Amino acid sequence: MSATYPTVPAAARTEFGKGIARRLRVAGQVPGVIYAPQTETIHFSVDLIALTAVVRNHGVNAVIEIDLEGEKHLTMIKFIDQNVLTLNIDHIDLLAIKRGEKVEVEVPVIIEGEPAPGTMSVQETDTLRIEADVLNIPEELIVSVEGLEFGTRINAGDIQIGDATLIDDADLMIANIVYPEVEEEETTEETAAAAE
Repeated sequence: MSATYPTVPAAARTEFGKGIARRLRVAGQVPGVIYAPQTETIHFSVDLIALTAVVRNHGVNAVIEIDLEGEKHLTMIKFIDQNVLTLNIDHIDLLAIKRGEKVEVEVPVIIEGEPAPGTMSVQETDTLRIEADVLNIPEELIVSVEGLEFGTRINAGDIQIGDATLIDDADLMIANIVYPEVEEEETTEETAAAAE
């Protein structure tokens, strides 16, 4: 968890439409919008390489300070529109935020470790919805299955989320420890072959 956030320089946009957006992309720029509850929507463009680096290094819940020609806007990523062929960012929607504000986010869940010998872990849920301080959003939530026995279940309520508040149901299954099915299928096939 980190309260540091990158600053990205941006330029104001006064022209809109698909043609303008296409020209910006050709010039290596990404059109974007900042949505704010009490103020007008702000249209801007930002360098593709700089924005891609921020998303890659800070994740999809990144807090970004947009420096719009000297005017600073603290924002977080709301939606990224990616090109299906190049995977480049085609457009970005940002949400204006304030320090100390709490926001609901989906955070990736990462399973680590090896369960008891002869068993395997099955991840049932990839993300967990939490409410956290906007400058203290975890990039990911780590769940250890090290040494866990067959039949063990890990639910959302079992995961350490620090000062954040769990939004998802505490009984939501994140992972469970099972026996590998492949061996059972092979045994069944061998039995069938022997019967023939």
